[in-house]
Amino acid sequence: MANLVEIRWHGRGGQGTKTAALLLADAAFSTGKYIQGFPEYGPERMGAPITAYNRISDERIKIHSNIYEPDYVVVVDETLLATIDVTAGLKENGAIIVNTDKTPEQVTKYLKGYKGKVCTVDARKISEDTLGKYFPNTPMLGAVVKVSGVMDEKEFLEDAKGSFAHKFATKPEVIEGNIKAIERAMQEVHGI
Repeated sequence: MANLVEIRWHGRGGQGTKTAALLLADAAFSTGKYIQGFPEYGPERMGAPITAYNRISDERIKIHSNIYEPDYVVVVDETLLATIDVTAGLKENGAIIVNTDKTPEQVTKYLKGYKGKVCTVDARKISEDTLGKYFPNTPMLGAVVKVSGVMDEKEFLEDAKGSFAHKFATKPEVIEGNIKAIERAMQEVHGI
C-alpha cells in the first residue's frame, strides 16, 4: 500500500498513550488521510504496559490487525525499554522516539541491536514546564509528527488547537500549555 505509515506506541496506563494515538489519528483524518488509531490492552490498570497503534495512508486501509513491522515506535515510558522489546519488527529505515532525558546514543544500548534512527525528547521536562504536571503524551505527539513527517507540522498544530478546544471546553486554560508542549517537543527532539 503506497504511503502507508505504521506507528506503534508503548506506554503505561494513565500516561495518555491511547489518547495520543487517537489524537494523531484525528489530526491526520482532518487533513484528508485514511487512518486507524486503536489500543491493545486487556483488563489493565493504572501503570500497566499498554500498546496503541496508528496507520495513516493516502489510500483506503484494508489491513485490520495489530502492527508487527512499524515504521515508527514511540516509547512514552522509558522504563519499558528494560522489560519489553520495543524494537521488535521496527523497520531500520524508520525510527524509535523515546521519552527520556538521555541522548540517543545513551538509549541505543537498550535497543537490542536496533540499527535505525534513535530519537529522544524529554517529555517530562517539557510537560512540567508547559503544563505544570507530568503529561507525557502531548509532547510525544509533537515529537512523532516532527520525526515521522506524517503530516505538515503547521496543519497538525492547527488541528491540535481545535481538538484541545473541544476536549478541554471546560478547562480552556490548559489549551495554551498543551500547544506549547507540542511546539517545544518539535523543537527539542534529538537525533533527527
